[in-house]
Amino acid sequence: MILGIDVGGTHTDAVLVRDFQLIRKAKVLTDPANIMASLLEAAQKLISEEPINAIDRIVLSTTISTNAIVRDKTNRVAMVLLSGPGLSPEALNLGKDVYFASGYVNHRGIPVKRVNSRQMNEISNEIARHQIRDIGIVGKFSNRNPQHEMNAAELLEGDSRHISLGHTLSGQLNFPRRIATTYLNAAIHDIYQGFARDVQKFIEKIGADIPVYILKADGGTILIGKSVECPVQTIHSGPAAGIMGVLATARMKEDAVALDIGGTTTDISVFADGVPLLEPSGVVINGHKTLIRGLYTKSIGAGGDSVVKVENGGLLIGPQREGPAAALGGPFPTPTDAMIVEGIADFGDGQKAWDAIAPLAKELNMDVGDAAGAIVKKTAALIADHVRQILTEINNKPVYTIHELLEGKIIQPKMLYVAGGPAAIAPFIAENLGVPYSVPKHAEVTNALGVALARTTAEITILADTEKRELIISEEGRVESIPRSFSLADAVEVGKTTLREKAAGMGARPEDIIMEVTESQEFNMVRDFYTTGKNIRVKVQIKPGLISAGAERANDD
Repeated sequence: MILGIDVGGTHTDAVLVRDFQLIRKAKVLTDPANIMASLLEAAQKLISEEPINAIDRIVLSTTISTNAIVRDKTNRVAMVLLSGPGLSPEALNLGKDVYFASGYVNHRGIPVKRVNSRQMNEISNEIARHQIRDIGIVGKFSNRNPQHEMNAAELLEGDSRHISLGHTLSGQLNFPRRIATTYLNAAIHDIYQGFARDVQKFIEKIGADIPVYILKADGGTILIGKSVECPVQTIHSGPAAGIMGVLATARMKEDAVALDIGGTTTDISVFADGVPLLEPSGVVINGHKTLIRGLYTKSIGAGGDSVVKVENGGLLIGPQREGPAAALGGPFPTPTDAMIVEGIADFGDGQKAWDAIAPLAKELNMDVGDAAGAIVKKTAALIADHVRQILTEINNKPVYTIHELLEGKIIQPKMLYVAGGPAAIAPFIAENLGVPYSVPKHAEVTNALGVALARTTAEITILADTEKRELIISEEGRVESIPRSFSLADAVEVGKTTLREKAAGMGARPEDIIMEVTESQEFNMVRDFYTTGKNIRVKVQIKPGLISAGAERANDD
């Protein structure tokens, strides 16, 4: 069995899956101050009648990393940059705790200037003076030779310090994005480590010895112990759970839009021919452009618990949330209350919902029923308008899915999939967009189902220079010798072998290691009119998706 848990900002949802079929589900309020308690409450609702040793794995998604970044609740970070020539430090706009150090490698990974140990000692003293514990080190072209980053780390390491190295987080080129990625990884390290400790306490409480995974931005999983060194991979874990939930419950083949409507926000995702879109350059969060591979999703401040007000004679929906719906004891009227009054949702205290809508109705010169209908339609129109804006944005640039670039593809949704607690509003949104809709079975916990069935993912970048007789595995920081006869096919084989080993270490099951080559390039290097060698670049990934048989059976219960 698999226990899947989605730790949202409002609710923690959990499902128990056996043979790819959902057999039990639970929803509890999330206590941000005590995540362990929320995990324990949700899990105990599901596993009290099951032998704990029957659970094969536990998979979680979390908003902890995303929320910390968006709310600027992160740690202070000292960034040490081995930037070399060609880029003005002022252009990077990195703030006050940035130290530019000598030492760099060129675009082929050849060391040009060594790291200066005396300078590093001065930087270390300055970092200590400011009592900064989290450090990021990034060298230009470090993905093609990580040695300078590792040398700098050795000179800066200390008992109370945590150091993030740029080359371990991405093998892609793009110095500014690698800096942002490394900065965020260092900035959320302590916060995420606290979350991981809470999860460990939760496991100890239930008395289990079960592998625990966390969902990443690309919709894949990683063992939580491994994720502590790369917490930035878990940004957008929550929205990724929604997308995986759609894959687990809908057998789509067409262009589609999916909405995951929560209490605070609505996450909007888009599918091309049934395949989720990908952020091609990397996830952007709170203005930080990263190199983190992630599924394409946009969040808007409109959810079932958004505060509803009347301003200048018109309705205003959100973006604030000040607690649950009035029907559940909250202080303000919400779209959920309007749906309860309208009769399209049936839970909580209907009289409290009616009483919350009544003052708005008076301001609008309507009866309560008409006001509730107006709120539902306004909320639906707001979400639909954002969907149209997102589709326009996507269709004005190349379309990337999790598997490929679709040249010239124009996305024209044929179906709207809606999940989440307030999914009852789906008909109104679909009518506004002019498309049919589908609310999957177990719509209120599809995120947790997607989490449970997500497979482990990873990627590897191989760089080979036959003139130097050197091969670099960027993300692993490994440098190996190769013969002059080393070929593109050899690089692909090394990439697949290394990725298989890495995935196994991350907890992937052998049957779920489905690899594909996403980049394969070979260039001749010419000097004095003679070919001196080849420059080879290969990227191999495990395809994001559901564990074996999950797609076929998850919705058959």
